[in-house]
Amino acid sequence: MAGFIASLKEKLTKTRQGFTEKIDSFFARFTKVDENLLEELEEILIQSDIGAQTSFELVEDLRQIVKEQRITDPAALPVKLQEIIREYLGERQDLIMNDELTVFLVVGVNGVGKTTTIGKMAHLFTQQKKKVILAAADTFRAAASEQLEIWAGRAGADIIKHGEGADPAAVVFDALQAARARKADVLIVDTAGRLHNKVNLMNELNKIKRVIAREIPEAPHEVLLILDATTGQNAIQQVKIFREASDVTGVILTKMDGTAKGGVVVGLRHEANVAVKLMGVGETLEDLRPFDPQEFAQAIFER
Repeated sequence: MAGFIASLKEKLTKTRQGFTEKIDSFFARFTKVDENLLEELEEILIQSDIGAQTSFELVEDLRQIVKEQRITDPAALPVKLQEIIREYLGERQDLIMNDELTVFLVVGVNGVGKTTTIGKMAHLFTQQKKKVILAAADTFRAAASEQLEIWAGRAGADIIKHGEGADPAAVVFDALQAARARKADVLIVDTAGRLHNKVNLMNELNKIKRVIAREIPEAPHEVLLILDATTGQNAIQQVKIFREASDVTGVILTKMDGTAKGGVVVGLRHEANVAVKLMGVGETLEDLRPFDPQEFAQAIFER
């Protein structure tokens, strides 16, 4: 475990610098705990991409602790703030797995690393000796299915695809039939990432979900939203948009190793009320990991 935390600390260096070290240097500027400190702290938290609402509530909770415990030394506040954040992050929530075929519907805007992440998900499952099929239902973007096919090959997964411009629901139907015939354990469905016409997105996702539910009534077992951690607070807004189009059950955060905006994890959990299930911390197939809130907190807070 110590080796894993050390590795995670290294991967999250930019978040440590952009959040934890910024908070530490902030408190070091003050000699007493007063309203000026608390008001400035809220601004710092917002700048750290935690989100406006979550930042406000964090400071309110800290204000209450200061009052109850009669804290006067600013040096005592970083630990108190960390305790509140750990509470906000909650417990680990793993991917839901079905006893037979598990269906994951993957959504997200273009450019967030959706195709790459699906390939890494497939690898995660094939390493567990599960048979995986990918459904290339993003028929809108040119070469999307070809890119997914490359990742399927790397991960050792099968792929079902149609031509560009085909009906995404038809691709999903064929993938479901193939998954059953081949006795697959996991079916991961890629979808188009366009947001410029939200009505089309909603209609398309609803049609895909109807096809899935008709074949497997309790599926999809998860609707996973891929978010780019480098977008910071915009990620919280994307959750709200995609929730209008589909019942998002969890988030996968990509590019966590390349951003100082990892504080968005707190806002996603507390403000958007959605669990981060997986996080991407690098380029290789192995760099998609289950997200454990307490390991994350340990990696960014511990010196």
